[in-house]
Amino acid sequence: MNKKLKVVILYNEPQPELYVKTDELSSEPTHFVPYFETENLTPMEEYDKIVRKLRRHGLSAYTFNIKDDIFSLINNLKKKKPDVVFNFMEIFHDDPTLEMNLVGLLELLGVAYTGAPQMALANCQSKIFTKKLLRSSNLSTPLFFLQDKKIEKIEHDLNFPIIVKPAYEDASAGIRNESIVKNDEELINRINYVITYFEQPALVEEFIDGRELNIAVLGDVKPRVLPISEIDFTEMPDHLHNIVSYEAKWEPDNEAYHKTIPICPSILPKEIEKKAKEIALKAFKIMQCRDYARVDMRLSKDNKLYILEVNPNPDLTEGAGFMRSMETAGYSYAQALKKIIELAYSRWKRNKKNGSKKKR
Repeated sequence: MNKKLKVVILYNEPQPELYVKTDELSSEPTHFVPYFETENLTPMEEYDKIVRKLRRHGLSAYTFNIKDDIFSLINNLKKKKPDVVFNFMEIFHDDPTLEMNLVGLLELLGVAYTGAPQMALANCQSKIFTKKLLRSSNLSTPLFFLQDKKIEKIEHDLNFPIIVKPAYEDASAGIRNESIVKNDEELINRINYVITYFEQPALVEEFIDGRELNIAVLGDVKPRVLPISEIDFTEMPDHLHNIVSYEAKWEPDNEAYHKTIPICPSILPKEIEKKAKEIALKAFKIMQCRDYARVDMRLSKDNKLYILEVNPNPDLTEGAGFMRSMETAGYSYAQALKKIIELAYSRWKRNKKNGSKKKR
């Protein structure tokens, strides 16, 4: 690809001034030894960092924050005419379900953009629908049910322990240590909490005790599975459950953040590694993902694989999640970003060519 592509890093932070920059962990005394050194960049600083990386690797790049304004987005695309939109938009007017609509607008405008199309985002937004699609293709997920109303008593066929999650959130929102329940009383309380606080149904599913695998998939026409990453729970203290909670993902002052330690590549028996990669690739295709996605699984103590979630457009922070697998596969951070951009631009050129042929 000889052309010097112009790339816009597109995101939506309506009130960027509310982010408070902290350079280190809280000075409050802790009862644990931190494992990670935390950079604690704001989202805006992360996007600026991506721009610098791309510029150093031969691309023209800039950031644009739409700030909940569709017309500013349209005007920017018309004025700047970027070759590729690197889509980091996840929410609109404080509603994550509108993420798919933003991508639909990019589709209507006919611009090249990275990541999942609107149908993949819509399908994966609903954990229930995702499970039904996967199970219809004979892919295993934990047994579950949906509860949409507050309750005082309950009857169910699930085995404890059980985990209770908001049905339509992502990025571990609503998943706390208290999300794991061990009896009906705790289950009722947690269901009612989720419905009240998140104003949405509660997903109730059997908790699979075992190893947690993050399986990255890269590509479009011919996607491939990258080296498997694992979350190591061996340092997790007894008072915390072996889960990647909201605290473990996003709160550097929390003990769970420093006790969920990534290992990449994961050391797995060859037959299990092969099976996990086959399942991840199949799930990627079923959910209509493209360019990059992460399939999270649990490997139970009896060596059965269960899909927890399919994550289109997962976090691309350097050194985390998807990028861990890219690095193990031999990509630098900038090379990984550039690869995703090239996938989007090649698809746009291919579709444009095919569209021109149809018009003739």
